[in-house]
Amino acid sequence: MTDDSQTRIADLVGKSDVLLFMKGSPLFPQCGFSSRAIAILQHLNVQFDSVDVLQDQGIRQGIKAFSDWPTIPQLYVKGEFVGGSDIMMEMYESGELEQLLEEQGVARAQ
Repeated sequence: MTDDSQTRIADLVGKSDVLLFMKGSPLFPQCGFSSRAIAILQHLNVQFDSVDVLQDQGIRQGIKAFSDWPTIPQLYVKGEFVGGSDIMMEMYESGELEQLLEEQGVARAQ
């Protein structure tokens, strides 16, 4: 990962309370895992930002090194890496994800 990519990713992660690196956009996810991640966040009614990794190869490859996680999507809450769609689903089903978002004071979607 280049220093430029690392700096850009760190900046993006630091600017959003909830940030999802994904393939596509919330309106048009480009893979099933990204679609599932969006559905979970929307069901929890939280405000979130997203980054389409398909638009920037530096971000697409760099995020994997940044988090030391090999797959996309990737969820960050208050600057901390949470996991991919499988972990999001497990945490959602157990209630842990909603609890984490509440504990972190994440805003509800408008």
